[in-house]
Amino acid sequence: MKEPILIQGGMGAAVSNWRLARAVSTEGQLGVVSGTALDCVLARRLQAGDPGGHMRRALEHFPLPDVVAEIMARYYVPGGKGQAEPFKPVSMFKLAPDEGLLKLTVAANFVEVYLAKEGHDGVVGINYLEKIQMPTLPSLYGAMLAGVDYVLMGAGIPRAIPGILDRLSAHEPVSMKIYVEGATAEDDYEMHFDPRRINPRPEGLLKRPRFVAIVSSSVLAATLAKKSTGRVDGFVVENATAGGHNAPPRGALKLDENGEPVYGPRDEVDLGEVIKLGLPFWLAGSYADPHMLREAIEQGARGIQVGTVFAYCRESGLDDSVKRQVIEKAVAGRAAVFTDPLASPTGFPFKVVELEGSLSEKELYDSRPRVCDLGYLRSAYKREDGTLGFRCPGEPVDAYVRKGGNSEDTIGRKCLCNGLMANIGFPQMQKAGYEEKTLITSGNDLPRIACFVKDGGDMSYSAADVINYLLGAVPALTSKTGVGNPVA
Repeated sequence: MKEPILIQGGMGAAVSNWRLARAVSTEGQLGVVSGTALDCVLARRLQAGDPGGHMRRALEHFPLPDVVAEIMARYYVPGGKGQAEPFKPVSMFKLAPDEGLLKLTVAANFVEVYLAKEGHDGVVGINYLEKIQMPTLPSLYGAMLAGVDYVLMGAGIPRAIPGILDRLSAHEPVSMKIYVEGATAEDDYEMHFDPRRINPRPEGLLKRPRFVAIVSSSVLAATLAKKSTGRVDGFVVENATAGGHNAPPRGALKLDENGEPVYGPRDEVDLGEVIKLGLPFWLAGSYADPHMLREAIEQGARGIQVGTVFAYCRESGLDDSVKRQVIEKAVAGRAAVFTDPLASPTGFPFKVVELEGSLSEKELYDSRPRVCDLGYLRSAYKREDGTLGFRCPGEPVDAYVRKGGNSEDTIGRKCLCNGLMANIGFPQMQKAGYEEKTLITSGNDLPRIACFVKDGGDMSYSAADVINYLLGAVPALTSKTGVGNPVA
């Protein structure tokens, strides 16, 4: 399996969905599904009636029919729930998650990868965030049951993942340390997952996918290459203009006149040190240009990772009305992204598209009832009695403070979890009739999407249009190659 030239970024919750990954993969490049919150995504797709029957078709191929029966009985609504009805909740992860949540998570990751790989022989990857730790182990197993080819992970230091992939390929029990605020060296907080609890009679070994770490420094790349629990197969080297969460600037946080974090020379990645590691790497962050692709290859990269321009193509999971609204702003020269130092409950800078009707508008953010009912970005903390608690700066302020949090940490924090579900057309209907609003994230090269819209066209474009644009102007690179480093 040779390395691709283009990696399609794993964005949001089901923005990089199976349709997008499949479209990119069939063009000879690496299509990537987002592994974030897939348990909730599958549950809501089923409650929406599973238009097209794709979830049910994939579940028919899941190797555990009893698990499928449980999921269907709990979540499937023929014809779909009423628009004013809330979605049935999915349990939140804890140190010892209930068996139903484990089964749903394994099945959901299987479904997304299965559909992305269906009907072709291209390669498919899945993207996870290291900071969302608790669903990771069953998520990986579900993706591997579907034959995922690559696992990509960023937003942390995923040293344990390569060894976990090795063990899961043999259906062996795995564990992973969990970061807990207030924990000491004597504490031992771990997630455990035994595949045979879900799959008691596994058949044969699973393919061990390649592991690609997403990094923002050569030091982190070296640490992962030398100190991980197993084989690291490459890196995506991402700079601060990429969408979603960004690594914070090194040193004391400074904001510019617009209130955005200031990045400087210390935040630039030393590619020479990355090259010394001898592993393939791809560059990311405003590289969606054929000349930037050529430059990346000339610098020693295998190619580039591209996210934002794929996020607004026809095949992505973003709600169609959102796509059109943002594309129209880009065509009019009014598309803007703000790197918000406060929005994310994680404390990491988060790029937010300035969009009417979304939580980017202060008055809409202020009018939203604070609630934490999905919990993917909650932080675990150690209570005085040694037990584990969970809190989120986006939850009601009184509740956060009652759990030992600082009220100042709640200022400006937004519920990314509910925003991400609204982005893909599954907004929760909260109490008193409040419908969750969107919160769109993109990279700094958002205005570039305008170049894909043809004059007199329908304000849309395809994943193939993006690939042909990026590869067409570089000699010897075509959309069907998907291999190697032909311009070295």
